[in-house]
Amino acid sequence: MLKSIKVIITGSTGMIGEGVLHRCLAHPQVSEVLLLNRRPYGFSHPKLKELILSSFLDLGAVKSQLSGYDACFFCAGISSLGITKEEYEKITYDLTLNVGKTLAELNPSMTFTYVSGQGTDSTEKGRSHWARVKGKTENDLRKLPFRQVFAYRPGFIYPMEGMKNTLKAYKYVNWLFPIGRKLFPNGFSKLEEIGDSMISVSLNGHDGWILNGKEITETAANL
Repeated sequence: MLKSIKVIITGSTGMIGEGVLHRCLAHPQVSEVLLLNRRPYGFSHPKLKELILSSFLDLGAVKSQLSGYDACFFCAGISSLGITKEEYEKITYDLTLNVGKTLAELNPSMTFTYVSGQGTDSTEKGRSHWARVKGKTENDLRKLPFRQVFAYRPGFIYPMEGMKNTLKAYKYVNWLFPIGRKLFPNGFSKLEEIGDSMISVSLNGHDGWILNGKEITETAANL
């Protein structure tokens, strides 16, 4: 069991990454947070550092600053809507694996948590292109020499108050959360639970490597 962790977060300019960031900054066992972003997040905190990258596909300029971390919470991602299959594969698979390979080389004792999604196809053989790509990404991350890799598959996410990157559509459907969670616990998670769960599995481990809503809630409660 680790007493504290130093964490790298991607995707903090998105809804999930921002929520995970704030849970990390608030938790006493997270001693340092490094953001990898394409644009500045625009927030300062004693625990917080930030690296602005021109491309996640070329980490050479910042590689020397990525050593000594215990966990990576990879929250960056994009919808498959409105882009080509090739572009989706580049952003979802190539970008993620490039970051993963670099961090595994520098921090083999690291825990890598990857935000995937409900419906991801672990067999890589289904009809849905996005689900196959997500499945391949999950599977190939597990082959890297990390201490442990976890795939997070949240469905509907109840947002945190005060965040600036919350999707506007959520305010119209948040009332569904209590009902949906009771009927389908694997498909409904609170954003703060995702952050707490990532901290928990990095500090204490977890038996399974895929975390749906139920596992996210359970591991968050163990923190």
